[in-house]
Amino acid sequence: MKLDFTFSDTLAGYIIEYNAAEKWYTVETSDKRVFKVNLLPSTYARTFRNLDESYQDASGVMQDLLAQKGQFLYSYGTFYPPLEGGEPVFEVQWIIFPSTQAHEYRHEAQDWWIQQISSIATSYLKWQFNYPQEPINYKNYRTMLHLAGAKKGDYLQETDTISRMIYGFASAYMLTGNDSFLEGAELGTEYLRDHMRFYDKDADLVYWYHGVKVDGQKETKLLTSEFGDDLDSLPMYEQIYALAGPTQTYRLTGDPRIMWDIEKTIELFEKYFKDDKLEGYFSHIDPISLDAHEESLAHNRARKNWNSVGDHAPAYLINLYLATGEKKYADFLEYTFDTITKYFPDYENSPFVQEKFFEDWSKDQTWGWQQNRAVVGHNLKIAWNLMRMQSLVAKDSYLEFAKKIAALMPEAGSDPQRGGWYDVVERETKTNGRHQFVWHDRKAWWQQEQAILAYMILHGILKDDDYLKYARESAAFYNAFFLDTDDGGVYFNVFGNGMPYLLGTERFKGSHSMSAYHSTELCFLSAVYTNLLITKKPTYFYFKPYPNGFKNNKLFVSPDILPKGSVYISACYINDEPYPNFDANELFVTLPKTDERVRVKVLISPVI
Repeated sequence: MKLDFTFSDTLAGYIIEYNAAEKWYTVETSDKRVFKVNLLPSTYARTFRNLDESYQDASGVMQDLLAQKGQFLYSYGTFYPPLEGGEPVFEVQWIIFPSTQAHEYRHEAQDWWIQQISSIATSYLKWQFNYPQEPINYKNYRTMLHLAGAKKGDYLQETDTISRMIYGFASAYMLTGNDSFLEGAELGTEYLRDHMRFYDKDADLVYWYHGVKVDGQKETKLLTSEFGDDLDSLPMYEQIYALAGPTQTYRLTGDPRIMWDIEKTIELFEKYFKDDKLEGYFSHIDPISLDAHEESLAHNRARKNWNSVGDHAPAYLINLYLATGEKKYADFLEYTFDTITKYFPDYENSPFVQEKFFEDWSKDQTWGWQQNRAVVGHNLKIAWNLMRMQSLVAKDSYLEFAKKIAALMPEAGSDPQRGGWYDVVERETKTNGRHQFVWHDRKAWWQQEQAILAYMILHGILKDDDYLKYARESAAFYNAFFLDTDDGGVYFNVFGNGMPYLLGTERFKGSHSMSAYHSTELCFLSAVYTNLLITKKPTYFYFKPYPNGFKNNKLFVSPDILPKGSVYISACYINDEPYPNFDANELFVTLPKTDERVRVKVLISPVI
């Protein structure tokens, strides 16, 4: 069949040749395909534009950059169908360079991700609370937010989305020292404790409500999930993510009430969700019997999945270990990753991991929407979390699994022509030998996060240039197309070519799926790994502990589980005065004995 229609599309790649006289250049895509691109008199260029930045023009240096062999760029234009026996013609309307400097990537600047997290946190304070015009009041929080941040009018307050937003505020404070972000994190944590927490005195356990419906002064608490996949059950992932924001806040403050809640929730996991006989954690339990085997759980009866086993680590457990240094949390992490490496690989049948399981770890390939399908981002998320764990407990199984995922995912889950990473695909090849898209070929913001962090952390630790290539390409796509520089925050989804997809709930900045979590987690960890392991730039981190909050007055300040000996504390300040009582290599500050909260600022420097 002859293609006799025009269509617009994006080419991501590297300059091979530039002919200034004839006004064309050729680009090689990430998977080594070559395209000829014709310039128009109207072609213009820009660079990445961070949130809160003005338009970044690059038209003045366009010719110079096109003349740089190996220069990365995005070319957006129109394909015209070929004449008889000829080739299609591609004419470029506009170009995006990663910088106005040749072979430079703006997202590797020391303050790029720090500025971005500050902007995102500021937007959510404004959207949810009209701050700073009004005080932060979580009674006004709403799950659903329109594209520009306006509230949709619903009265639902979901526990997990509040917790995830709190995570964003706490992470933003740790990178910026902005007190409004700390206030947002602490008030949010207090709100969760007062309104979304249930303490069972008889069992001495803490549960977290699915959410609360607020109508004036009336509150209706919702214990079980409201969503079709999890209806009328207690899903493990909701209990896990209820801890995300409070745990990150605990890292800053040492508030003992937060630690008490965390410990009592973990006891819930160990008593009712854990499968002591066959390993792992069940994905759902019945709200009355607290049993994973009740018939009422229907398709969730006695099931295990990625969320119930793996999400402990990134959501709260790694941050809990970082805050305490306690062996029991390191052991919990090791158990989690041993379980993942034991049961999730399925490379005889698919390049993707198996994500859903029955009780005995046999494959569940008929569950709900997942069937025998892969979530691209879950594979990549396993890789970067395995590498974090590798820096704590080095095992060949962790390293080999992470490297296997990194090797397979570009071909199986990425878009080598346009850049970016896909969403849900069939685990086995179908249409023309490809992993068929399940619903669409759009690209979600959180899937891009997983790819960026996977290859960034792999490169930061292993120093492999292929990982750096994929990290740069992934971060470039995200920063070129996902930042909403008009209204703030990031877009939920973009089309395959990078243009924003603004229909349905995917046009929202707040929903059951989106809050200030993945975007801020990306900023936080990207700042950490880029500055400390890749570009080798010292970075400040901020804390504000309560008196006697941390055990032995010892404040652990390592921003993540980094390779032993890779960073050290080069300076410490308390209330902006130099403070000498810290262990540079063990990465902790011995806090002064005081009745007042103090502001701690530490400079973490890379070992060069």
